[in-house]
Amino acid sequence: MKHYPNKNLAKMFIVPAMQVPAFVNEINPGIGIEEDDNNQPDSAELINQLGEMNLPAPKGSSIHVISIIGQVEGHIVMPAQNKTTKYEHIIPQLVAVEETPEIKGLLVILNTVGGDVEAGLALAEMIGSMSKPTVSLVLGGGHSIGVPIAVSADYSFIAPTATMTIHPVRLNGLVVGVPQSFDYLDKMQDRVINFITKHSKIKEKKLREMMLNTGELTLDIGTVVVGKDAVACGLIDSEGGLGDALAKLRQLAGIDNPNQKEADD
Repeated sequence: MKHYPNKNLAKMFIVPAMQVPAFVNEINPGIGIEEDDNNQPDSAELINQLGEMNLPAPKGSSIHVISIIGQVEGHIVMPAQNKTTKYEHIIPQLVAVEETPEIKGLLVILNTVGGDVEAGLALAEMIGSMSKPTVSLVLGGGHSIGVPIAVSADYSFIAPTATMTIHPVRLNGLVVGVPQSFDYLDKMQDRVINFITKHSKIKEKKLREMMLNTGELTLDIGTVVVGKDAVACGLIDSEGGLGDALAKLRQLAGIDNPNQKEADD
């Protein structure tokens, strides 16, 4: 160790030890998150740093709600002015819901214009494979890749004024004009169609006809269905709102309605 004749000079070269953050996420060790006054990680900070948040401890409710809002963001980050749902934020929440014993059911609320096909299918597959009861509710819109997410739940609802746009899969960016490109598009579209028909009552022939309809949209091909039309074609199970969706989820999960108990008392 080098000795300095001047003690004050020596102190200038002493580097203090790096402060260890009070909270370190178990999944992403080394990333520090600020805590609130109750020694709990700040939810906003968790989302900003890790793309996830701790599930709140259920207080009189064993239902967890996840919203799919705006555009489903995939492997490419969308511009700042776009309202997006990042699939890497939703996936850890779905895993946590599945692993949390206190949570008995999941409510998925959609108002989305669609987005990345593979990211949307990933979310739909996870919701469809959950062992706990799931119910989806389409509010405003459940367009494009939002359709597989909506039908992935055990039971689906759509608001009377909500719409769903069904159209073929598209590619953005450079497309090589060879037959293989169209074969790839066809295979990807088959994945979407197979998932939708597996998790809903709509027939494959009817779904393909709606996708390739050229007489409804001005600048595109496809079909827009509103509320009861989505139910009539077998895409959605029932028309309804928030109260209907919660009642159905409680029924599937065997959960008593606390509001009903208070009314009875």
